[in-house]
Amino acid sequence: MSVLEKFAFGEQSKPATGKKECLIWDREHETMPRSALEKLQLERLQKVVERCYNKVPFYHQQMDALGIRPEDIKTLADVSKLPFTTKHDLRDNYPFAMFAEPMRNVARLHASSGTTGKPVVGGYTKNDLNTWSELMARVITAAGVTPDDIVCNSFGYGLFTGGMGFHYGAERIGATIVPVSGGQSKRQVMLWQDFGATVLSSTPSYACVLAEQAEESGVNPVKDLKLRIALVGAEPCTPQMRAEIEKKLNVEVFDTYGLTELMGPGVGLECPYHDGLHICEDHFLMETIDPESGEVLPPGSEGELVLTSLTKEAFPLLRFRTRDRTRINQEPCTCGRTHARLQKIDGRTDDMLIIKGVNVFPTQIETVILSLPQFEPQYVIVVDRSSNFLDDMEILVECTHDVHEAGEGAMEEARKKLAHELHQVLGLNTRIKVVAPKTLQRSEGKAKRVVDLREMSK
Repeated sequence: MSVLEKFAFGEQSKPATGKKECLIWDREHETMPRSALEKLQLERLQKVVERCYNKVPFYHQQMDALGIRPEDIKTLADVSKLPFTTKHDLRDNYPFAMFAEPMRNVARLHASSGTTGKPVVGGYTKNDLNTWSELMARVITAAGVTPDDIVCNSFGYGLFTGGMGFHYGAERIGATIVPVSGGQSKRQVMLWQDFGATVLSSTPSYACVLAEQAEESGVNPVKDLKLRIALVGAEPCTPQMRAEIEKKLNVEVFDTYGLTELMGPGVGLECPYHDGLHICEDHFLMETIDPESGEVLPPGSEGELVLTSLTKEAFPLLRFRTRDRTRINQEPCTCGRTHARLQKIDGRTDDMLIIKGVNVFPTQIETVILSLPQFEPQYVIVVDRSSNFLDDMEILVECTHDVHEAGEGAMEEARKKLAHELHQVLGLNTRIKVVAPKTLQRSEGKAKRVVDLREMSK
């Protein structure tokens, strides 16, 4: 069935409530009964375990050490017998030792930024690239994008997976793609107007930068733009950040989920009911575990998300510890999809800051900042180590133009209000520096929210 036929002849669900139109790209797989889905998952799990054991020395050694053989995987629950894979394992086997295919079969390489060491390298066969495009078609279709849309893709192109992932997904469904990438924000806003763009894809922080640029350029989103959808990903998008983007750009925001280690974007998608992220369970098996003990938790319990790739050829991963904290919701969704959803990612088990004995997640701070109208969605958390060897934290945050124009007294009142609200949430007295609008450095991709000076304090 062609792309146009899919949209014209029923490849879309009828929402149970009749309130929202819910397009579905791959009805056969996205609406499978749970029993059929679990049967397919088991078949694919058994194949990928055998593939990893026979073709990836790391997994062969790890499974031998645990006394596990591929034939021991008889049920989905048996996945808990397999070894975990961590980002450290991937870096220790940099660049290609985790691949299950020889390089002559690898059609493309992508990599993470590598800001904390060697990058994670992902390999793709031609089949992997086809699968990725199909999964991204699911993501983009779930947001309501059709062949009639013009998509300005502001994710960075290159080794980062975001740009190429959204590009090929939009092309797969037949939409018009504008590969604008990051940067030249003023020009991007101009192209929105001149091209009649209807969809933006970018990180949520860069969407805020573009909204800021549109305001500076005197562009009225309602009167001057045709934008209606923003597809965001690659970094957390809090409810407050979502509301900020929707208000300033007059769009509906759809969150996405992906990891370089598993595929890139395309692992999870948000439907029009905005009640969690549907994971493409026919391609990824998910668990939540206790981050300390590694014990598997029942669905609905908050824990660390663990994912196993079921169909990846070049770079399959078993039980990859994502470090993302979330819950799995298997309740039926009104959109018609049967794939389980992740509830909002609450933070990461490895970006937690311990300040004066208190566990602090950057997303908690962002939520408070964006709930206060005195501040812009631009902030930096600076972590340092004091002379008594205790970790300390200072937050630099931009106030709005109106607050800045009102003078130092208004800025101080805003600072006190933020300090009070953060104390209510964190239980900490936090040092806060309120700065003028446009003071903090903007990002054209992932925003750098935490600056860690502790290494310099050693």
